[in-house]
Amino acid sequence: MAIITTGIFAGMDDAVLRAQLTAAQLALIKLQSGEKNVQLQYAQGDGSKSVTKKSATVAECTALIVQLQQALGIRCAPRRPMRFLRR
Repeated sequence: MAIITTGIFAGMDDAVLRAQLTAAQLALIKLQSGEKNVQLQYAQGDGSKSVTKKSATVAECTALIVQLQQALGIRCAPRRPMRFLRR
C-alpha cells in the first residue's frame, strides 16, 4: 500500500483512491446513460413537499476522475493531432 504524498489527495492510501476512481467512473457511466435520476418526494401533515437533490454533472464527474488519475499516476495521453497524409 502506498500513501499519496502530493496534491489534493495527499495522505490518502492509493487503494482508497483506486476504489474511489472506480466509483466515479461507474457514476459517470450511470449519469451519461440516464440511470441517475434524482427526485425525492414526501408528505407532511401540512401537505406534500418535493425536494430535488442536485446530482453531479458529467463535467464534475470527469474532473474528479482526471484528478484521481493524476494522483494515482495514471497517464491519460491526449489524442494525437490529425495530420494530412501527403501522397
